[in-house]
Amino acid sequence: MKKKEVLSGNAAIARGFYEAGGAVAASFPGSPTVEIMHTLNTEYPDIYSEFSVNEKVALEVGIGASFTGARTLVSMKHVGVNVCADPLMTFTQTRINGGFILVTGDDPGMLSSQNEQDNRFFGKFANMPILDPSDSQEAKDFVKIGLKLSEDYNSPVLLRITSRVCHSR
Repeated sequence: MKKKEVLSGNAAIARGFYEAGGAVAASFPGSPTVEIMHTLNTEYPDIYSEFSVNEKVALEVGIGASFTGARTLVSMKHVGVNVCADPLMTFTQTRINGGFILVTGDDPGMLSSQNEQDNRFFGKFANMPILDPSDSQEAKDFVKIGLKLSEDYNSPVLLRITSRVCHSR
């Protein structure tokens, strides 16, 4: 019988990445997504995971890992996508070798941010498939689906989560 656990959305994303054979994760810490990397660092030592100096560097670490064939996850808060926009726009037009998920933690209602930004528009502009889970179970499942889509269609995938999904159980 499988053991059931109640996980936050952030912990579920980390678990989904682990179960999907994730190899490299990078992030710039910021609410609401910081617990994803914390969970990867503390619970899944087989995954190389790091906090980067900014969102652009985190994305570039992930791009490099994906080019080498590693399944990769990069996470940041919603406004961080603005910081990494230059390399992101060219990356979406480049062939990849390992599945790539960009997790963006949007903050509708500004619970922990100075502004609102809906990165589904950014993903559409960048020609990225967008997955938008509504609870922790979907967040975990969508990481696996997103990595498979990324590899099948040779494209990075945007996983857009909200602060409520990140912190709810």
